[in-house]
Amino acid sequence: MNASLLLHLTRQDLVDRYAGSILGAAWTFIMPLVNILIFTLIFSRIMGMRLGELGVELGQYTYSVYLVIGVLAWNLFANTLTRVTHVFHDKAPIIGKVNVSLLALPLYILLSELTIYAIANGFFIVFLLLIDFEFTWLWLLWPLILAVMLTLAYAIGLIFATLSVFIRDIKQFVGVLTQLWFWLTPIVYVITILPERWTALFVLNPFYHVVNALRDALMLQRVPAVAPMLALLLLALGLLVFGLWLGRRLERDIRDFL
Repeated sequence: MNASLLLHLTRQDLVDRYAGSILGAAWTFIMPLVNILIFTLIFSRIMGMRLGELGVELGQYTYSVYLVIGVLAWNLFANTLTRVTHVFHDKAPIIGKVNVSLLALPLYILLSELTIYAIANGFFIVFLLLIDFEFTWLWLLWPLILAVMLTLAYAIGLIFATLSVFIRDIKQFVGVLTQLWFWLTPIVYVITILPERWTALFVLNPFYHVVNALRDALMLQRVPAVAPMLALLLLALGLLVFGLWLGRRLERDIRDFL
């Protein structure tokens, strides 16, 4: 796919997302902020105290920072995964008329979702400046952690997108999966509220390591654990290679089915 087509699809995606609505692009900020506000009001008193068990210096906005880092990253991950899964169905008219690479087509979704994420984080950074949050060089690790996370989301989404052409239930399955995945990850809660025998299972949750790494670097001002992120990178690359192989192998069938 050439760059001009990719940028056109990205721009059109951002325009179409809120076409016809009165508030337009303002919904980009309203929905995440409403979700964050609800979670903060409900969980801040309960979870704020639990953060002390993680060695976090408690303050008025500690839980808010903890929550926003996790929620914004999750929204980027889950939206990318879900939308990549649907991409062949959503863009079937284009696939039938334009000679476009099926494996590169979902890239516009990554650019679109990253744009939304960047805007939301712009507001988050303004908030951090207003509360005199201390920034360190560890924030430079942010793009690297996001790159691993997005590679994983793209890889899983590409596999599901290929399979969903032939198994329509995949789309519904991904919706259920993301709901369960969200609550099985300590995004709005602190892992110490769970029985200790359960916490060992979190090592099998890829997004647990992503959100931990982000909070370590951005909030706790310490270098994230390297081993889990390297393992996650290898997993993401392995799934990506498999997804690309599967897509190439079934590309002709995909076009026929669509």
